[in-house]
Amino acid sequence: MKLSEIKKHLNQLETIEFKLPNGDLVPRHFHVTEVGKVSKTFIDCGGTLRQESLINFQLWEADDYDHRLHPEKLLSIINLSEEKLGLRDVDIEVEYQSDTIGKYLLGFENGSFLLQSTKTACLALDSCGIPSQKPKLKLSEIQSQTSNCCTPESGCC
Repeated sequence: MKLSEIKKHLNQLETIEFKLPNGDLVPRHFHVTEVGKVSKTFIDCGGTLRQESLINFQLWEADDYDHRLHPEKLLSIINLSEEKLGLRDVDIEVEYQSDTIGKYLLGFENGSFLLQSTKTACLALDSCGIPSQKPKLKLSEIQSQTSNCCTPESGCC
């Protein structure tokens, strides 16, 4: 989800709800403790120089159970961040504490923001020699390839 999309959704909501990939909700007393601009420059395993830009939201919960972040307050935090950080309309990454700091992509469905699991991947499959898909073999082909093998009755052993 891009910055413009979260702003559009926030303008239509009365409350904010974040749902974890397992369906559990982030406790309603969460805070957005950071909005940041993240730029990453790196070289993939194939030697290609790459750049990535993201906006980062950090969700955090404290013991102030009566706290509720309302859509208009988060919008004001986003607007201030756009002004002070010069944010562009790029994808949002959300950090939330689990066993360690989890990083999630952001989606939206049925009035809830969805924290979507992220995964690592090779960005240079064509250079690494790793096939993009496992080869598919037919069982009948495997059987015909092994038909010349020794069997107990063949006398080859």
